[in-house]
Amino acid sequence: MKRIMLWIGIAGLMACGGEQPQAEETTSSTSQETTAEVKPAAQTDTTAVDGTTEATVQARSAAFNGTLEIPPERLATVTLTMGGVVRTLSLLSGNYVAQGTLLATLENPEFIQLQQTYLESRAQLRFLEEEYKRQKTLSQAEVASQKRLQQSEADWLSMKSRAEAAAAQLRLLGVDPERLATAGIVPYLEVKAPIGGYLGAVKINLGSYVQAGEALCELIDKRQALLRLTAYEKDLAGLEVGAPLKFRVNGLGDETFEATLISIGQQVDEVNRSVELYAKVKTQHALFRPGMYVSAFVER
Repeated sequence: MKRIMLWIGIAGLMACGGEQPQAEETTSSTSQETTAEVKPAAQTDTTAVDGTTEATVQARSAAFNGTLEIPPERLATVTLTMGGVVRTLSLLSGNYVAQGTLLATLENPEFIQLQQTYLESRAQLRFLEEEYKRQKTLSQAEVASQKRLQQSEADWLSMKSRAEAAAAQLRLLGVDPERLATAGIVPYLEVKAPIGGYLGAVKINLGSYVQAGEALCELIDKRQALLRLTAYEKDLAGLEVGAPLKFRVNGLGDETFEATLISIGQQVDEVNRSVELYAKVKTQHALFRPGMYVSAFVER
């Protein structure tokens, strides 16, 4: 009986000893699987870091607000150096007129008198010039006195100055003195468009008296519109003349237009810490109007 119990004990020990390596293998396998599962987690973290880095270095755009503007050389205020009563008028705000188009005519007796002064001075100038030449010849031959020669020269030069002054005044009024000498006196002062463009504010009416220097109307040439933008200190870094811009105009939907930066202000406003920018519009549009609000941006 003791032998039987001994053999049973030995068999139990052998059974326990045979299962131990299998447990070790299971532990080892579990450890390897755990290690294999950790590695992808480390890669995911790296990817997340890379993604964050890429987002940080992606190019961002600086945005600016402003208005559409017309450069001074494309905006004309029609005035005259001589006033008068409006006799005829052909002005309607918003209409386009070509350069040299007759806009209005004025009546002024002084305008007729100025033409008369020029024509008379021109005629007397020829006579006095011939008389001076004659006196000069006689003086050289010692036939005429030196005093008469000097008086003749003074009269000629005085009339020459008078004729030139009258001619200059006529040119300021848009009258060609040479044409006046052949065609005769013009009864009405003609007001013509100095540039081609759209009529802005019309400030006269038929029969009204226009003072010298008073504005009759404005002409707007929209072919070279500008953007006047406001930039803040934080947006100035990397901003250079020649940079391409894109902009949208208030009231024209999502349509995008192109412009080029041509000027960056050199003085910062002390109140809002801003700088003025100017950009030349590349893409023109029939609906563009001076003063319209725009939003522009430049890719960096």
